[in-house]
Amino acid sequence: MRAKPHALAFLALLAVAGCAGSPGGQPQAGDTRFVAGDGKVTVFPAADRKQAPAVEGTTLDGGKVSLAAHKGKVVVLNFWASWCGPCRAEAPVLKDIYAKTKAGGVEFVGIDFKDRQADALAFERTEQPGYPSIFDQPGKVALSFQGTVPPAAIPSTLVIDEQGRVAARALGAVKYNDLLKAVTQVRDE
Repeated sequence: MRAKPHALAFLALLAVAGCAGSPGGQPQAGDTRFVAGDGKVTVFPAADRKQAPAVEGTTLDGGKVSLAAHKGKVVVLNFWASWCGPCRAEAPVLKDIYAKTKAGGVEFVGIDFKDRQADALAFERTEQPGYPSIFDQPGKVALSFQGTVPPAAIPSTLVIDEQGRVAARALGAVKYNDLLKAVTQVRDE
């Protein structure tokens, strides 16, 4: 039986638009483990901010990175995976905002979530973000933010203020102007 062209187009759209998984156990669009977001950035009032958990791990290239090493700086944490279409779409946004804000003392750290290391390294070679990513295949870093970020919300972005508190959050692919505004606001506080 031959597939109809509109059915093939629909399947292709699903693979590109959502976090289409692969047989390796990654969450898939429609899977109850996957939480979609609209990318809207919410900045929390300083009095309502919660302390970020300790974040540390081995980077995709074998180095070490921790949130504690960036104490006193604004840090943007981005949860991503190579198999996630919206993650791929937002990668240039994150790269550009990092380049614009790093001279002002803002650090970026990626959290590669539920991914295969070879696929994640290929993604980094293609995107060249300029900042390190922790290889979090089991999702431990993501789980440590439970209550702030649903463990299966990918992509997700957090802005950590200079006091180590979660100052802003976006669930879903971030929009350039929204993230730049939030990062700048938190940095200038």
